[in-house]
Amino acid sequence: MPLANKVKEVVIGKPQNPLHTDVVDAPDKRYNITLVAFLAWVSLGADGLSSACYGPQEAFLALGRYTHLGLYLAVATFLTVFIIALAYNQVIELFPSGGGGYKVATQLLGSRAGLISGSALLVDYVLTIAISIAAGVDALFSLLPISAQSYKLITEMALGIGLIMINLRSVKESLQVLLPIFIGFILTHAGLIIYGIIAHAEGLPALIPDTLAETQQLTQQMGWIFAASLFLKAYSLGGGTYTGLEAVSNNVQLLREPRVITGRYTMLYMAIALSFTAGGVILLYLLWNAQYIPHQTLNAVTFGSIIDSWRLDPVLGYSLLAIVMLLEAGLLFIAANIGFVGGPRVLAYMAVDSWIPRQFRNLSGRLVTQNGILLMGLGALGILAWTDGDVSVLVVLYSINVFITFSLSLLGLCKHWWRNRYDEKHYKSRLMLSLLGFTVTGGILIVTVVEKFTEGGWLTVRITGLIITLCALIKRHYEGVRQQLRTVDALYAPRPDWGEDLPEPPLDPD
Repeated sequence: MPLANKVKEVVIGKPQNPLHTDVVDAPDKRYNITLVAFLAWVSLGADGLSSACYGPQEAFLALGRYTHLGLYLAVATFLTVFIIALAYNQVIELFPSGGGGYKVATQLLGSRAGLISGSALLVDYVLTIAISIAAGVDALFSLLPISAQSYKLITEMALGIGLIMINLRSVKESLQVLLPIFIGFILTHAGLIIYGIIAHAEGLPALIPDTLAETQQLTQQMGWIFAASLFLKAYSLGGGTYTGLEAVSNNVQLLREPRVITGRYTMLYMAIALSFTAGGVILLYLLWNAQYIPHQTLNAVTFGSIIDSWRLDPVLGYSLLAIVMLLEAGLLFIAANIGFVGGPRVLAYMAVDSWIPRQFRNLSGRLVTQNGILLMGLGALGILAWTDGDVSVLVVLYSINVFITFSLSLLGLCKHWWRNRYDEKHYKSRLMLSLLGFTVTGGILIVTVVEKFTEGGWLTVRITGLIITLCALIKRHYEGVRQQLRTVDALYAPRPDWGEDLPEPPLDPD
């Protein structure tokens, strides 16, 4: 075996047989590369759950000194998660073969809308990797002194390269590494949220009256327009909280049969976990009077306050906080893994439609789309280097592209249910759900672009626009090649009268 092949085998493993399964009586031969609902929740749901590590922080900090509005924010976050999740269940039902936002926009709104949605999704998945790595490193460096901050970018780049290598070995092997981290995050964060709320149980009955009183005082001093604008701004800038809910619909073909049922359960797990965690974290910020401290995440500050209230030995207290933040960072790295799962699949769908070079359709010997993984990984490393790993910039870029896809998908669903209103028995409820989801996601998109255009919004619009232009040029190239082939075929196609002019060949050439 050549040396290069030996090195490749050591790095990414031996080729796998897609027709082989170690499970007796497996329902089909794709068993090796499909996931049950729980594993799909780990593989795909981590993206949404991990956004609770930075989305609520962005929203809460946007309130400034009017933190009493955090109660409304927690309720709105809880409801929004379920609105988007329920609406996206319809995407899974209508498109059980996968494709998600790209296929919805293409088939329900047209190829141009599909190109916009697909391009936004590609940038979204690159940014999923970038922001998850950056936020994870921020969580880790919250435990370190200020002198260590200069090593953050180097750490982010090293982790990005490591995740590329893990994913080149295939999804299931990466899950074997990431599953314990996911479960650890769930247990520690659920425990801290529950304890943090119970510890302030005596103040909970007065929380709603106090919030209403402070809101009334705010409106009397500043007016209803100011209060409503402040809340909507914070709500929209926390849009990163909802990113990741689209991952299941974009990767339905990764799910074990029956895909629609598996997808529904996966979405249910995601919605419950994200709404509880994100809403609970915002409530903790409010109850524990969380204040921003430079070089620390708001989660680290809040969880540190909770652990300090236990009055443990300082070393033990620091160790417990370190475990929590390590698990938080670990979950964010799992979320980065989503970009390597979903991004290559979107590339494959777009390659089938000739928007992307057709090489991106192919599986490697490890049953992964190797070209797509490399493109996603290198793109994320480039974005990290460009933004210096600044989460506040990355979250703006990330949210805009996610909500472009959300809005187009839900608009497509609205169009679908209206067109089929005479054929679908329950079209009204589905149309209203889709319309509500479109209104929410479209509103978040508009406010985010307007508020953050000069702080990074222009960059994501430019990047997405460049990708759309490049895809259009690739499509034109393929169409030109097809036209040339048709011309050649027509030139050499046999004429109906050729059989009369040509002599019959001899029966025996010898």
